[in-house]
Amino acid sequence: MNRFVKSTWFKIIVAFVAILFVLLIFAAASKKGSSPLSSVIGAVTEPFSHVSSSIGNGLSGLGGGLRSKAKYEEEIKGLKKQIAGYQKELADYEQIKQQNELYQNALGVKEKNPDFEFVYATVIGRDAADVYTSFTLSKGSKDGISVDDPVICGEGQLVGIVKKVADTYCVVSTILDPKVSVSAYEVRTRETGYVSNTTLMSETGYIKVAGLSRTTSVTAGGVVCSTGVGGVFPRDLIIGTVKEVKDDDHTISSYLVIEPTVSIKDIENVLVITNFEGQGVTVS
Repeated sequence: MNRFVKSTWFKIIVAFVAILFVLLIFAAASKKGSSPLSSVIGAVTEPFSHVSSSIGNGLSGLGGGLRSKAKYEEEIKGLKKQIAGYQKELADYEQIKQQNELYQNALGVKEKNPDFEFVYATVIGRDAADVYTSFTLSKGSKDGISVDDPVICGEGQLVGIVKKVADTYCVVSTILDPKVSVSAYEVRTRETGYVSNTTLMSETGYIKVAGLSRTTSVTAGGVVCSTGVGGVFPRDLIIGTVKEVKDDDHTISSYLVIEPTVSIKDIENVLVITNFEGQGVTVS
């Protein structure tokens, strides 16, 4: 008996009885209208009731949270779809804006040159390794484009010439290319020369117009245009603005350093002149 009294089980039983006794007194004091047994049971089970209620509320909140998350994800998908739609509308607007500007410029060119026939085209490729900035256009022979057709942009700025044609595309050599030769004149003095570029000048983005006399009256700021001689380029296409006048070290002539009126490497839309008065006509 003495061993049982000292055992752990006896201590547990005594502690349990003591807890029940305390709960009985507490229940009797707080719930006078109920029986002692029911009060004790209620007092014992009340903490468990609170725990289970909290767990239930937590699960209910979790379910609501899951539903809210699904709702948010659905709203996010809807917003992303709207953003994609706005982006497409913006892209369409920019494209329409560029086309509108191109059409307006083309209208101006047509009014000044009613004999011009041209095709609208977009730059679809560039050779990054080409210092002469040649590029590929979205139109080809099926659109009426041929080799040696002049290429312009803006209100008649000369860009280059078609050098290769396929059914659905063509390749343009720009006026920066030393192989492209254009007869030119300065609009104020009417002095003439010819585009004869060098690789070094091409790399700087400038154009060389050679063949002027040492006594030339051309000065910086003058505008240089095509003469129309040779039957390849129409007259009065704008080549650029005189940046500098220099004496040629190897001849007795002078040459002009011309800055193109457009940034050829940034051109996106052009006009290819497929026919004009005097095309193919040369003077012997």
